[in-house]
Amino acid sequence: MPANDTAITPARCGWVNAGDTLYAAYHDTEWGVPEHDSRALWEKLMLDGFQAGLAWITILRKRDHMRQAFDGFDPEIIARYTDTDRERLLADPGIIRSRAKIDAAIGNARAYLDMRDQGIDFAGHLWSFVGGAPVQNKWASLKETPTRTPESEAMSKDLKARGFKFVGPVIVYAFMQACGLVNDHETGCHRHEPVKAMGR
Repeated sequence: MPANDTAITPARCGWVNAGDTLYAAYHDTEWGVPEHDSRALWEKLMLDGFQAGLAWITILRKRDHMRQAFDGFDPEIIARYTDTDRERLLADPGIIRSRAKIDAAIGNARAYLDMRDQGIDFAGHLWSFVGGAPVQNKWASLKETPTRTPESEAMSKDLKARGFKFVGPVIVYAFMQACGLVNDHETGCHRHEPVKAMGR
């Protein structure tokens, strides 16, 4: 008999548009994987701030260009941005051209460096809100998944007190999901168990 070349689509979380290969690949390879690198965490928090009011796929499609425009999301460089840099970014159609969000990214870079100068490890500090290990949730469907939790509210309050902007508890929870501080892959998703194993 001829081989069946029809690919079997794996079960994924309810929020994924499986027809969009970029979205599906992000879900299958990045979302929920525990991240412990401070700069990478800061970049993701900035991207989640830029997402506010938009669909995440919009950020995914612009992410590579945004990394170029924002000097690899290096807080050391962004913290020194001037009005000339602001205007350059506002004129760049490849990014989210919001003055408030651009200003927030610059201010957030300075807040990140302030924490470093105080001897606070950004990654270690964020992970402390979940006790240093991913929260392993068991949601069966998207409708069960919360949009904010006591942990995201506590992290949001802490970051705001340190001068961060666009870090409300809903944005922060989306960040926690994406960076694996919580495992919110649905129990029927093919990534739930592999991601759970990463957190052990």
